[in-house]
Amino acid sequence: MSIWGIVVAAGDGRRFGGAKQHFELKGRPLWEWSRDALIEGGVDDVVVVGLVPGGVEGGVRRRDSVAAGLARVPAQAAVIMVHDAARPLASSRLVARLCAHLDAEGVDCVVPVVPVRDTVVEVEGSRVVRTLDRNRLVAVQTPQVFRAGALRKAHAEFEGDATDDASMVEAIGARVVTVSGERAAMKITYPEDMAIAESFLRKGAGS
Repeated sequence: MSIWGIVVAAGDGRRFGGAKQHFELKGRPLWEWSRDALIEGGVDDVVVVGLVPGGVEGGVRRRDSVAAGLARVPAQAAVIMVHDAARPLASSRLVARLCAHLDAEGVDCVVPVVPVRDTVVEVEGSRVVRTLDRNRLVAVQTPQVFRAGALRKAHAEFEGDATDDASMVEAIGARVVTVSGERAAMKITYPEDMAIAESFLRKGAGS
């Protein structure tokens, strides 16, 4: 089974204060951590989307950047994994576990999730409409793994924007399931998140 990966490293990092994919952990840029986790987890080859060595040009939206990566993935690829450069400490073990679960369950997509720790409310303006049941909510991470046909179909049929590819696959009626994610696979969004990532590294995360 041919498995290819796409690492999205094309954002401008406005909340971070710069293109965070180029910032370094232990002397390596974030995008390299994400790419190497896929390779070490069993992915055959990886397309990196962004202004990095060997990368392809990204798009305006995240989904456009993924589509640019999809265009470089061979048609014979059976499975495609999509990952963010902004989640550099997702481990190779998680990558392998996601692929194994996709194979065993016969579904279209598998995503890693972690519990929501805070109380979550729905609002209209500043008014709280209702408090959601936290026990039924999870936060979705990357990498996310897909049957290639389902991912390509979602990009062809889904209109509008989306925060991740799993939501696009879900929207076209494909089967999406979850597995336990990793706390260390946090998203680097703000500068202070780098200190948290470095703390995880000191504890042995990211391998």
